[in-house]
Amino acid sequence: MKLVIKIGGALLDDPALVERWAQCVSSLVQHGHSVAVVHGGGGALTRTLKQMGKESQFINGLRVTDAETRDAALMVLAGIINKRLVAALGKLGQPAIGICGGDGLSFRAHKRQETGADLGFVGEIASVNSVWLQTIWQHGAVPVIASVALGFDGEYYNVNADQMASACAVACGAQLLAFLTDVPGVWNESREVIPRLSSTDIQSLRDAGVVQGGMLPKLEACKRALSGGVPAVHILPGTQLEALTAGLAGQEPISVGTELVA
Repeated sequence: MKLVIKIGGALLDDPALVERWAQCVSSLVQHGHSVAVVHGGGGALTRTLKQMGKESQFINGLRVTDAETRDAALMVLAGIINKRLVAALGKLGQPAIGICGGDGLSFRAHKRQETGADLGFVGEIASVNSVWLQTIWQHGAVPVIASVALGFDGEYYNVNADQMASACAVACGAQLLAFLTDVPGVWNESREVIPRLSSTDIQSLRDAGVVQGGMLPKLEACKRALSGGVPAVHILPGTQLEALTAGLAGQEPISVGTELVA
């Protein structure tokens, strides 16, 4: 099975959780699955920008990215975060290749247009060349992909990691897209986790203002994956990530988080 796992948020700041994540990914590969990992690193980027004297601003869950912020994103996401994840897998003997969207022209982007706001160097994925992912898989390795893509203008663009994971899953024909998050799943208006959510329900929650902030681009990414042919999409709490490996091993259904359906 081909699967794409997105990891981000506070999970990347917890060494113990990163170690558990690496063990799960390694186990999935050992069981014959082709796994691609897409990661963000917003917390680390925010801290780095603060050290640089820059305050972070977000619009609809997306970071406003000027040229200096974009360069910091390259340094943090495609640099230290990416290589730490590669190292976590390597510690277990699992080969991994760390890339960003500019490598091999694998992920191309155009500037994202947001009504009433200029987000700067924030991009949307325009095309994906999955040949490099297939090549990495053929050699038993895991592609670890930082959420930075190359524009057709030669500029790098900061891309929301959820949306990059969705585009990756569609392009490589993944059978499963899993988002590991620092929340239990998608909440309803009573702050209860919704176990199963349809594309229609997503729009209703958004219209009612129940879903806000970083969950907005995540659910948008889920809708794009489902409409692009990915049959299974899950939002899971990272603290219970073993539920993913158990579900794929047929031990029990993935019973935590929220399952998204078309």
